[in-house]
Amino acid sequence: MKPRALALGLALALAAVAPAVALDLPAICAGQAGGGGMAGMSGMSADQSAPGGAMAAAAPSDQAHRDLMAGMDTMNGQMMQGGAAADIDVAFVCAMMPHHQGAIDMARAELAHGDDPWVKEFAQRVIDAQSAEIAQMQDWLARQPQ
Repeated sequence: MKPRALALGLALALAAVAPAVALDLPAICAGQAGGGGMAGMSGMSADQSAPGGAMAAAAPSDQAHRDLMAGMDTMNGQMMQGGAAADIDVAFVCAMMPHHQGAIDMARAELAHGDDPWVKEFAQRVIDAQSAEIAQMQDWLARQPQ
């Protein structure tokens, strides 16, 4: 095997077994007390976000935040289901489709309730890009052997 191919194979193998890296959110993302946000939810495990878990108990009180988070339970369940497909390529694509749909749902909530013009424009770009990628993934899946 050529050194370059060996190095690429090793890099891919290491990436496949690397642990998931959590995104370090800025402090402003932690929520605001009394602001109707998602305060107190940081550090929540995936189990706690299941229906009836801590996420349900800590549900936001205002409509804008409820709309923002509405698709999360559906998205999480569908991602777990899709990610369980036997073929890893299919599993990745099947998990990414609900992930993208969750982003679209959140962007629609921003368009309905948001005030900042830049954020609203960004939300529309998310909808456009994620919708196109969902269509690409659906096309790819349709070409896979059943």
